[in-house]
Amino acid sequence: MIYQMYQAQADLMQPLRMLGRLGASFARMADVGAQTPGFLRQLGAACDILADAGMTHARPDYDIPSVRVGETDVPVTEEIALDTPFASLLHFKKDMPEPGPRVLLVAPMSGHFATLLRGTLLTLLRDHDVYITDWKNARDVPLSDGVFDLDSFVDHLIRFMETVGPGGHLVAVCQPTVAALAAVAVMAEDRNPAQPRSMTLMAGPIDTRINPTKVNELAKSKPIEWFQKNMIGTVPWRYKGAQRRVYPGFVQLTAFMSMNLDRHINAHIAQFHALAQQDLVKSAAHKKFYHEYGAVMDLPADFFLETVQRIFQEHDLPLGRLTWHGRKVKPELIRRTALMTVEGERDDICAIGQTVAALDLCSGVRVSMKRHHLQTGVGHYGVFSGRRWEQEVYPRVRAMIQALS
Repeated sequence: MIYQMYQAQADLMQPLRMLGRLGASFARMADVGAQTPGFLRQLGAACDILADAGMTHARPDYDIPSVRVGETDVPVTEEIALDTPFASLLHFKKDMPEPGPRVLLVAPMSGHFATLLRGTLLTLLRDHDVYITDWKNARDVPLSDGVFDLDSFVDHLIRFMETVGPGGHLVAVCQPTVAALAAVAVMAEDRNPAQPRSMTLMAGPIDTRINPTKVNELAKSKPIEWFQKNMIGTVPWRYKGAQRRVYPGFVQLTAFMSMNLDRHINAHIAQFHALAQQDLVKSAAHKKFYHEYGAVMDLPADFFLETVQRIFQEHDLPLGRLTWHGRKVKPELIRRTALMTVEGERDDICAIGQTVAALDLCSGVRVSMKRHHLQTGVGHYGVFSGRRWEQEVYPRVRAMIQALS
């Protein structure tokens, strides 16, 4: 029922958004420069904001035609290295003989498309041969393609690392750090030749018993049955995934925005003033961010519910109870893969201590192959995007990868 209510609201909003676009266009046409009345520009700004209101389920483009390597712009080709019903392994192939060490960038399946990591990807691409997990919107996956759960996520990471090939490296951001650690543990136990040489876990919920955040407390505040009843919807008939049970992306986005509601309100007020004052640079930056932030994807219900229960409620990984297809996951068997954990000082989603817990779980990795970095002055997203990521976090990640390549 929750999905049907959202869809009805979205359908009702569509004509209003179109009217907003029309009003903004008329305001721009009537703008004659300094002689334009202030109220007309304010009206145009209001219409512009109305036109951009709402969410979309369309994945944005990565839009990476080239990357700067040294003093040269190197062409980049986006290729599908492996495709499954639930994800594509994308390879951003640089047109150069030595593209650098191969790296699998594992994006979260948490309500946004993997394109949210475009900045992370672009930075890594300067010095590496990068692949990324491009998860598909569950509402576009037919029921005939089966279910997708936490075990399926681990399956995908193992297949993707095998496709990347021996000698590769793995970088996991946020939620998939648990699945990444599980995948590498399974590969280590099986002596899989494609197990990565290094694994970087960034701002992830390895052990959410440590310094619980509001997100962690919410996950434990209700029984799993409550989440199943109140947070799961059914995809409407108009989409390919009709009747598939999903955790709707709009629910996740609403939850994220409510955590920092004042910040988002102030951002839109600032956008109104920027549009009214014709500050094109500032308004364009706002539009670009919210276009990406408002592009949501639905998660398979089985994956979402198992993640809440096994990772956030029952803490299966740190308590040694995590299984993969009924087989116990043993992080202590990882020996050949170097491990780096990264946390943000002001992270209100994965707090200090939750990710670094992986170092203790991987007791078989030599101390000389373990590293940890606490990035000062950043919240959750600052760990893997923005100035601090590029200037302070990334050089450490790059140094470890290159030392082992």
